[in-house]
Amino acid sequence: MSGSILVLVSAFVALTLARVPIGLAMIAGGLAYLFHKGVDPGLAAEQILNAMLQSDVLLAIPMFLLCANFVSAGSVAPRMMDVAQLLVGRVRGGLGYVNVIVNIVFASMSGSAVADAAGPGAVLVRMMRRAGYPAGFSAALTAAGATLAPIIPPSIPMILYAIIANVSVGALFVGGIIPGVLIALALMAGVAFQARRLKLPSGTTNFSQIKTIIVRGLLPLGLPVVILGGIRIGAFTPTEGAAVAALYALFLVAVIYREMNSTAIYATLRASLIQSAGVMIIVMGAFLVNYAVAAEQLPNQVALWFTEQDFGASQFLAAVMVLFLILGCFIDTTIMLLVLVPVLLPTARLLGVDLVHFGLVVTLNMMIGMMTPPYGILLFVVSGVTGIPLREIIRESWFFCGILIGCLILLAAVPEITLYLPRAMGLLG
Repeated sequence: MSGSILVLVSAFVALTLARVPIGLAMIAGGLAYLFHKGVDPGLAAEQILNAMLQSDVLLAIPMFLLCANFVSAGSVAPRMMDVAQLLVGRVRGGLGYVNVIVNIVFASMSGSAVADAAGPGAVLVRMMRRAGYPAGFSAALTAAGATLAPIIPPSIPMILYAIIANVSVGALFVGGIIPGVLIALALMAGVAFQARRLKLPSGTTNFSQIKTIIVRGLLPLGLPVVILGGIRIGAFTPTEGAAVAALYALFLVAVIYREMNSTAIYATLRASLIQSAGVMIIVMGAFLVNYAVAAEQLPNQVALWFTEQDFGASQFLAAVMVLFLILGCFIDTTIMLLVLVPVLLPTARLLGVDLVHFGLVVTLNMMIGMMTPPYGILLFVVSGVTGIPLREIIRESWFFCGILIGCLILLAAVPEITLYLPRAMGLLG
């Protein structure tokens, strides 16, 4: 490792420990590298900004964040809960199934695990506790269900990965459908097991209001259909689809449901702008760090090391999964995606790993890290919005972590789970 890279890493670590925002710490570390190497920062900045401006896919991120904020501000989550409870509420542990189903639907609108946990999470846990479900179990299941958000399209991590790996966003979105459904079914199987062990209560269904409940929940279900359907038939690109999704969500909560006035809309736009700016600063910092990584030829050195160790594709994926599971407990997933993935991509290509498959494996890997004790961010988010002590959530979260790791191993071992739909729809060669 060169002295310039050590300067970058030292500056980044020092600033991070000083609680400087991650994006700014990355930019400062990158600038320290440039000064140490004697590279003109203006020239590097021009190259980085050109790369960012040429990537119109980045525009999808603020649109999906805006969509998620509109959906969270309205009554979409309670409407989805009513529909899900109508379907499975009567069986033992029914609210556990409702939790997973609502997370699936909300995932198809938000694309963010944190938004999924913070949005419907508090309402779901409150409803389950009121019905007599253990607090730790309810919160841990909510955190596990939130990991579906970046797997089921649309997905903000997938958009970032598509930019880094230069692969089709549409292929990644469609590739996440079957894995997302399988993970949801696995979580439901876990709920069924825990329902017997914990003697979870059964619920009731108000059949007299079936028509009203279905009508109330019909329009929100149209959002993922509009996004994926429009991309599939070529009506719009993923970036345009993100804008359509934001407009659809705004129309839903402001015009149809009349739950937002101009003041609330302005507040939501402002919050989304601040969130988007934070993400873009991190992306800019990551581009700067990747400039340094590429200049030092670290990706080629990593690829050479793996080939010298005679690693095959399966061994490489296993090593990546272990690395990301460990780092995911301590490091922000956006940093892992934007900094580590570019280093590993040349090795994946060299070993013949399909990059769409690799993207889904990495995404799920990072999401599991987000709920792995003791520092999984989703555990802190759910604890924060519900008031349930972290130790109670951690105690119950190991069970769901095991389920998710099992799904990860299956997904890595059988690429067709990810690749079948994109190939069938002509999104892959």
